[in-house]
Amino acid sequence: MISVVVPARNEAERISTVLRNLSLLPVDYIILIINGSQDTTLQEVLDLRNPKLQLLHFDLALGIDVPRAIGAKVAYSIGSDTILFVDGDMVGTFNENLIELINGVSLRHLDLALTNCYPTEPRHIERYNPTFHWRQMLNKELGLFKKIGLSTPAHGPHVVSRRFLETVPFRELAIPPVAMALARKKKLRIDVATTLPHYRLGSSIKNQMHASKIIDTIVGDCLEAIAVYQGDERERQWQGKSYIGYHAERRIDFIDQFLS
Repeated sequence: MISVVVPARNEAERISTVLRNLSLLPVDYIILIINGSQDTTLQEVLDLRNPKLQLLHFDLALGIDVPRAIGAKVAYSIGSDTILFVDGDMVGTFNENLIELINGVSLRHLDLALTNCYPTEPRHIERYNPTFHWRQMLNKELGLFKKIGLSTPAHGPHVVSRRFLETVPFRELAIPPVAMALARKKKLRIDVATTLPHYRLGSSIKNQMHASKIIDTIVGDCLEAIAVYQGDERERQWQGKSYIGYHAERRIDFIDQFLS
């Protein structure tokens, strides 16, 4: 059984396109987690009357990546063995890439099938974008850099196997690099299954403040993942700076409540 998990918050005028595109895939369920929305996202979704849709609606804003963990638990509970993650703002047309990701698990027997969103590696990545530098550092630490480059479950669609969800605690999916580090530690199979340049995702364009907080979030996630992989105490600090970003808004406590 194949399920797609789609987090959405304030995605009116975009979510309909995302769901219509996903409905064309050979999937059994589309698990949509609307959380903290203050626009017409919910009504727009209800108007679609999509027969594949499994809708979870929370008035509470769950924070970045937390809806993935919630959706993964639901997908697992209904018996899914292949779980695709696509963000609710990705209006690009790339179903052929999603099929390749699904095949990465169903045919290649990967446990984590990733998207390569940067097929041409930027030069001087440490100056180009701090997230590139720390994604590289993490993937080198995991012994995966030669295979997956800068790819990460924090960026772009990806697919996990049922075995992944049986091995990595659901709550850890709220911090994608940590989930990947734990999967690697347990010797699960991780590889790139498709190449999809970032611009083709069609993600919504955010302001500079958002970009800055996303950078701090991903850098902090990578630092935490490296610590977890090395068996050290978790930390999000490097050279005297703490990389928090949106991490403080993640409702990890709500995941624990939901799971119990």
